[in-house]
Amino acid sequence: SVGVQLDPEQTGFIAVENFTSLAEHHELQLDPSKLEMLMALVESNEHGHVCYQELIELLNSKRSSSFRRAIANGRRTLQREILLDETGLGVYKRFVRYVAYEILPCETDRRWYFHQSRLCPPPVFMTIITIVQIIVFMCYGVMLNKWVLQTYQPDFMKSPLVYHPGHRAQIWRFFSYMFMHVGLEQLGFNALLQLMIGVPLEMVHGILRISLLYMAGVVAGSLTVSITDMRAPVVGGSGGVYALCSAHLANVVMNWAGMKCPYKLLRMILALVCMSSEVGRAVWLRFSPPLPSSGPQPSFMAHLSGAVVGISMGLLILRSYDESLHKQCSWWVLIFSFITFLLFAIFWNIFAYELLGVQIPPPP
Repeated sequence: SVGVQLDPEQTGFIAVENFTSLAEHHELQLDPSKLEMLMALVESNEHGHVCYQELIELLNSKRSSSFRRAIANGRRTLQREILLDETGLGVYKRFVRYVAYEILPCETDRRWYFHQSRLCPPPVFMTIITIVQIIVFMCYGVMLNKWVLQTYQPDFMKSPLVYHPGHRAQIWRFFSYMFMHVGLEQLGFNALLQLMIGVPLEMVHGILRISLLYMAGVVAGSLTVSITDMRAPVVGGSGGVYALCSAHLANVVMNWAGMKCPYKLLRMILALVCMSSEVGRAVWLRFSPPLPSSGPQPSFMAHLSGAVVGISMGLLILRSYDESLHKQCSWWVLIFSFITFLLFAIFWNIFAYELLGVQIPPPP
């Protein structure tokens, strides 16, 4: 009956006066923030009507690009209080508000996320990945009786999880190496960033997008090493971690004025120093004199390739909050580029090692 009142002629559009009258005389099942956004959308439309489909998307907590543009154009008609001014919030809602200001650059997006955020589903992907990495590290620490620079222990490379060029035919190693770590220092750095940055990103953007970004960084890391550092193994989740961190930092820089997280310049400098130090440690470890029985040390190229994935694919994901990626041309360009890189890497791993005569260390 509401649809008949809004669009009696079934044209697909709703006259502004029809919707305004309905909103004034009927109780709509919308929270105040969502109703304010919808009224701003209606009042900012210069054609005097609103697409019925946009109304349906709003009622289903979906937002289109046209809706976002209309809200931006009608921002002056959208009466609202700053989210920070809201009082009487519980612990969970205060944490959601904190996450909104940490991740999102626009007040409208922050209020939207704050009002439609639910505890279920929780950010399980980054949490499970971190827990599994810690359990695997502790198991190998007990087995090897070594907690720092485990790669100097010859038995470390015998793990079926480590990527080793001599075992590159075992496809799972291009993924599973993310559960192994050089030592306590690398695990601590990665786990801290996964929980501090990965969990808030997953809360805002969802498990599918953040898991896709993380795994793209992991796969790109191992494939890049197999092409550019052909004799070296790979361990650690740094490819995925650097994809998340680089995407977030790039998003902060490109939306500097809109980001309201406290001490953002100091935190940006600190993050860059820590990430650069971790890369420097990986470079030092790679070119440090190896023990004869252990062979070359793990490569650092996974860090760099993860950062490239974050700046390209990750930045697009973070800038498309609650918008459909498949409707954006740039998304398909990135997918095509990644598939091309994947096919090239497969060809390289099949033929290049023999053609170039690369002397691979004997696999353990």
